[in-house]
Amino acid sequence: MKELERDLGLLSVLAISIGAMIGSGIFILPALALDIAGPAVILAYLLAGLLVVPAALSKSEMATAMPEAGGTYIYIERGMGPLLGTIAGVGTWFSLSFKGALALVGGVPYLLLLFDLPLQPVALGLATVLILVNLVGAKQTGRLQVIIVVVMLAALGWFAAGSAPQVQTANYANFFGDGLFGLLEATGLVFVSYAGVTKVASVAEEIESPGRNIPLGILGSLVFTTILYVAIVAVLVGVTDPGSVAGSLTPVAVAAEATLGEWGVIAVILAAILALISTANAGILSSSRYPFAMSRDQLAPPSLSTISERFGTPVNSITLTGAVLLVLIAFVPILEIAKLASAFQILVFALINLAVVAFREGSMAYEPEFTSPLYPWMQIFGAASGLLLLTQMGTIALLGAVAIVVGSLVWYLLYVSPRVDREGAATDAVRRRLGRDVLADTESAVDEGSREVLLALTKELDADRERSLVALAADTVRPDGGRIVAVRFQEVPDQVPLTEEQTVQSSADRSFETRMGDYAAEMGVDIEPDEIVSHDTKHAVVNFAADRGVDTIIAEHEPLRLRSRLFGDPIDWVVRHAPCDVFLVDNLGYDAPAQIAIAGDDGPYPPLAVTLAGALADANDGDVTLWHPAGQPGTDQYERTIDDYQSELSALLSVPVSAEPISTDGGQPTTPDVLVRRGEVSRLSDVGGDGLLFPSPGCTSITVYPHESRRPPLGRRLLERLTFSP
Repeated sequence: MKELERDLGLLSVLAISIGAMIGSGIFILPALALDIAGPAVILAYLLAGLLVVPAALSKSEMATAMPEAGGTYIYIERGMGPLLGTIAGVGTWFSLSFKGALALVGGVPYLLLLFDLPLQPVALGLATVLILVNLVGAKQTGRLQVIIVVVMLAALGWFAAGSAPQVQTANYANFFGDGLFGLLEATGLVFVSYAGVTKVASVAEEIESPGRNIPLGILGSLVFTTILYVAIVAVLVGVTDPGSVAGSLTPVAVAAEATLGEWGVIAVILAAILALISTANAGILSSSRYPFAMSRDQLAPPSLSTISERFGTPVNSITLTGAVLLVLIAFVPILEIAKLASAFQILVFALINLAVVAFREGSMAYEPEFTSPLYPWMQIFGAASGLLLLTQMGTIALLGAVAIVVGSLVWYLLYVSPRVDREGAATDAVRRRLGRDVLADTESAVDEGSREVLLALTKELDADRERSLVALAADTVRPDGGRIVAVRFQEVPDQVPLTEEQTVQSSADRSFETRMGDYAAEMGVDIEPDEIVSHDTKHAVVNFAADRGVDTIIAEHEPLRLRSRLFGDPIDWVVRHAPCDVFLVDNLGYDAPAQIAIAGDDGPYPPLAVTLAGALADANDGDVTLWHPAGQPGTDQYERTIDDYQSELSALLSVPVSAEPISTDGGQPTTPDVLVRRGEVSRLSDVGGDGLLFPSPGCTSITVYPHESRRPPLGRRLLERLTFSP
């Protein structure tokens, strides 16, 4: 694959960045902001510049780690994943195109002060020239940008220095007359003035010594432009009568006419035209690299990443961007659309800050030459302040941003999703965070153990099945010196009254108590037998567990039997209403099991399942095997994260632990003695139908249902499904 030539030095970087900012932000927006905040518009420009700092630092860091064409798209795609990368790439591409068109249309009114020309044809002509310049090459673009910026700054410097002596302090009276909300609204409006500060990162692949020149260029241009904006706006407010420039299409020219006369107006007109042309020029240069980078990552058609043999530029990407620019100038009310694009730009800046957090917290290789100070507070502040400003943009702007997001989402689903299976650093960071949380819960569950277990016998069992249940219950309480309460629940029809005769022990009851005594002596645990007669077994089980305050209910259950599927089982109701954890046993025998498997499907292994498996293996000198679905390859970072999680999980248990991929299309290499798995609580009658990916294990299986107080919140469960499924 051909690479772009690195031929942009620090001077070109500064010129591109400054030129991308000084445009509509100073020549058009002050008139609108004055209407909103009055003289406090000066502070609004300063505040907006400060709020851009976190995004500038974050983007500088990521640009030195990934000096590739594409800028914002690359960082968000790598950090937040292909979905948000697509949204950021498409949205920022349109946003920069909108701003470029606005700059051209906004610059023409200054030109009309000198010449009687039609606005739209002139704007279209200028756009065509700039598109051709960008097709020739980045070096020519950078040189043109340097010339434009030098001339523009000289004119603006003359305006500021020449007008400063005529500033009237009375014009700053009632500085905060429009209050805090007026200041914030104006800040949100002029925030777009600084949107170009990070635009140069989109051509990072063409910058010499990116580790040095990118952060110096971005931060240096931001500091310089903020000071320049504040100085010019302060002079503009100070030399004009209050409100005289509000709503003007050429506010700086109005101020220059009052202080510098005709030659001053000409100088400002020249500066305005050059500034707005340079904004459009930088917009074409940077925005055209977004479809180029997206194409290389299979998020856009491959033709957009074609590099010209003659000029060394992405001709198709530039041509497409230029076509969009011309259409916008010719047919669209660009000012309104630019406001919508500005709202989306604020959202993108928030995502930029979050992307840095994703890179640093994830396991993806990330080695920036420059690192943002005050991490992560700088990034948190940047994201939060960006969302605050977004609320000041108005309903239409918010709805427009949503429309861009939805359109990008549709493109992702129709074109990108079938072609791309990557994941972002944020997914891995969330997965690792969730893994740590689950491990902490598992450690607490292992330390806590079960002190008293209710063994609920709700049906007549043969001797082997009864003994298996008792032995299983004994293994769960023995490590903590706990107790088993073994209760025979007998149900009589509703029409049969409960009389004292029914509470008298029968020979079966006495035999039951004798057997429990023998089991207690044999297994070395305390077993308390009891018998309960009721009209409703399920309520009796729950009431007994609540009154006794047991930690766990253990009961036999056959989730795969047809009768349980069709008519339900009383124990299903118990699961949904139990005041404690519930273990449902599909009982195929339990005789000193040495191999205990834990089934993992779409999330980390449940703490209660790990605790139970560890206790059973420890009681029988066995080992634990972590089952996970085979044939579902994930990314390298996914595999590393899963390996790390399983290693840390193994360290929590006092028995040997191994991991084993299990085929989901039938059969498995080994059959464990006991399988422990997660149960899903639902309103359906077949609670035992947990929908596992694995085939029937052919052994006793225990489905664990933690009490609702120990179940993870729905949001965390959804995140587990999303991040742990390859």
